[in-house]
Amino acid sequence: MKPGRVIVTRPARDATRWVLSLTQRGLPAEALPLIRIEALPVSSALQQTWRDIASFAALMFVSGNAAEAFFASNEASAHTGQAQTAIDFIANEGPRCMAPGPGTVAALRAAGIPDSRIDSPALDAGQFDSEALWSVVAGRPWQGRRVLIVRGQGAGAEMAGASNGRDWLARQLSAAGALPEFIAVYQRSAPLFTSQQRKTMAEAAVDGSVWLFSSSEAVGHLPAGDWSRARAVATHPRIAEAVRAAGWGVVAESRPALDDIVASIESM
Repeated sequence: MKPGRVIVTRPARDATRWVLSLTQRGLPAEALPLIRIEALPVSSALQQTWRDIASFAALMFVSGNAAEAFFASNEASAHTGQAQTAIDFIANEGPRCMAPGPGTVAALRAAGIPDSRIDSPALDAGQFDSEALWSVVAGRPWQGRRVLIVRGQGAGAEMAGASNGRDWLARQLSAAGALPEFIAVYQRSAPLFTSQQRKTMAEAAVDGSVWLFSSSEAVGHLPAGDWSRARAVATHPRIAEAVRAAGWGVVAESRPALDDIVASIESM
């Protein structure tokens, strides 16, 4: 395996896309998912959410996985005959969809939501997170309006990054008079590593590989080890802090856009 490869730690579906994008940019890349994503069974609460969809002013999706699982839940629910009607309603006149970054925007587009119904930070924003999203929507008339925050849930306590971000946004919405509510649509958990994946981790800790981290939770799923010779690019200051706390020798911060990540990797 080549030294200097990029180890992509995103969940499997996202990791595959990033490996392809990085490879097309001339960087050898390999997927090593550190978070396992599984859709939760469609609950009665989620079915009720779909029946009440017209009562929400906005739907905030914490990630692309949240958007994918939410819209898939409508198709799989007991009221399948109404599924397309509900999605058409959101796409044309229903609640606005809020996304913290381009990955979530892409998932919403794939679900049939046009850009005109999506609120998200501009592509040249300094960061893609809840704070950047709030700067876009803070001026809206939120008083008395319901806002659904669609999220994942961890097997245990979730790591600070995603949880702090969405809780911070919920506090801003509440302070503006909105009525934020949460619903979980997928499960996040630690993967079960194969012997080959453990071998890859051991090699990549010392061979000059650059690990790409987009989640603090992913860092916590790594087995204990000596990471003092390892190198990483983190896509948010909070994630970089978690990587450094785990003992990484070299950690660079980057915006989560492809061009910026490639530039950070190449500079290392």
